[in-house]
Amino acid sequence: MYEDIRSNKIRTGIIISIFIVVISLILYYICMAFDLGPVSIIIALTVSIISSFVSYYSSDKIVLAMSHARPATHEENQKLVNILDALVISAGLNVTPKLYVVEDIQPNAFATGRDPEHSVICVTTGLLDKLDYYELEGVIGHELAHIANYDIRLSCVVTVMVSFVVILSDFFTRTFIRGRRSSSNDDSKGNAILMLIGLVFLILAPIFGKLAQLAVSRRREFLADATSVKYTRNPDGLISALEKITADPNELEGANKSTAHMYIASPFRDKKIEKSSIWSTHPSLDERVHALRNLK
Repeated sequence: MYEDIRSNKIRTGIIISIFIVVISLILYYICMAFDLGPVSIIIALTVSIISSFVSYYSSDKIVLAMSHARPATHEENQKLVNILDALVISAGLNVTPKLYVVEDIQPNAFATGRDPEHSVICVTTGLLDKLDYYELEGVIGHELAHIANYDIRLSCVVTVMVSFVVILSDFFTRTFIRGRRSSSNDDSKGNAILMLIGLVFLILAPIFGKLAQLAVSRRREFLADATSVKYTRNPDGLISALEKITADPNELEGANKSTAHMYIASPFRDKKIEKSSIWSTHPSLDERVHALRNLK
């Protein structure tokens, strides 16, 4: 576990560094296409650094806003509060994550934040209505494991940064592919090379972002499942919860492609995909249940 925590911290730093480089190249190309000249590199670096800072320190707030989540209350969610308090003790954490609720009939949950001190566990009302005590305990244990393992930092930063890259890519396709052409003939060879690199990254950025999300997701789900069992001592609760969540036919209205990998199970209901593939954000139900049964 400690090796995974250290690995997550290192990978977060690497992803932020790559993000600064990619965004700088993309913005440089866009600025040069608008004939902004030497000031382009200043704008590119400034925006990329600021966006990285915002992604790191405000990623949890951005994700909660994207999910339309509201704070949970003791009065309405006493069972949920009691489960979390007990599991925090089992996990040996010094802080209790904040609880949020999303009004949606699909049972699902995710954790977010940059570290345990700034962490959030968010569940849908469908999860609270459709799962019993031990199933809910397994799900909360799973999300608490993401927090203890620092998966949330890596996942949340990737979510916000990928969303930002997609916005830039969409801006490019809408603005430049429809006819905008840069006619500057006196650019230096170095500028031309940087602009070419920027264009390549602009085209490939969504693909890189998707692959980054997939790399973040699958392995951490297995580890979080195993850690949840360590907290609850009850693999059957989590197995039953995963079966109910996966079998539920309802779509999660607030989910989108940039946040899908954060949930305990995919929020999308594509019946054509029964087994996990390279494009799956989560391991298949069979793979997860098999791994959990082997823990017994």
